Amino acid sequence: MKRLKINEDIRPMSEFRTGIASFIKQIHATKRPLIITQHGKGVAVLLDADEFESMQDKIELLQDIQTSISQIESGQGITHSNAKAAVLGKIKQ
Repeated sequence: MKRLKINEDIRPMSEFRTGIASFIKQIHATKRPLIITQHGKGVAVLLDADEFESMQDKIELLQDIQTSISQIESGQGITHSNAKAAVLGKIKQ
């Protein structure tokens, strides 16, 4: 996901209501999220669907990495040679 441009990507709810279609076109074109504010405070984020899916994939990968680190730290890991042998064993089957 691209970084926000403060002057372009933060809009009040009143503007959003009247220009929904143009804001949807904007997020598709720029691949940046749109922050919607109400009474000067952020209340919602509008994201391109592909960007949202990409974000979810990255979060899942980071969670898997964290799980792996926790397992290794608690002694549940296996050595490289054992992992390699297991993988090669499955490939040969």
